[in-house]
Amino acid sequence: KELGLEITKEVDERYDPIRSTEAACKYLRTSYSKFKNWTLVAASYNRGVAGVRSDLEDQKVDNYYDALLNMETSRYVFRILAIKEIFENPAKYGFKINEDHFYQPEPLKEIEITESIHDLVAFSKNHGYNYKILKRHNPWLRQNKLSVKKGKSYQIALPK
Repeated sequence: KELGLEITKEVDERYDPIRSTEAACKYLRTSYSKFKNWTLVAASYNRGVAGVRSDLEDQKVDNYYDALLNMETSRYVFRILAIKEIFENPAKYGFKINEDHFYQPEPLKEIEITESIHDLVAFSKNHGYNYKILKRHNPWLRQNKLSVKKGKSYQIALPK
């Protein structure tokens, strides 16, 4: 929420790939301005800036590698480092990545929603799709309805 994402029973923008990526980038940029170190930034993405800062201060250290962090955060950072290394050197680790392995973007259209939708199943059917397709492209919709407050709007993505 502090990064501008809407999180309610009906809408959870943490599940929106575009909005959540934008929020993550904001978080990383802000965290880097505080730590000036990408490893601590990665740890803070899992543990929070305050949690990492507190651990560093309590232990009187100034870097990730000297800090004793909780198991989840420690594993999280090493997983990120491992994935980075594999992406940079896939052949070295036995991966052969071809263009046909990548997902191809699906052309989408966005429908601006300015009024509440009481039944998203009916909404999807009215637009020529099933509910599964609607949810695949809009995972941020968390219930079978969408309440729209006056002056607010949402963009629902559907295949062209």
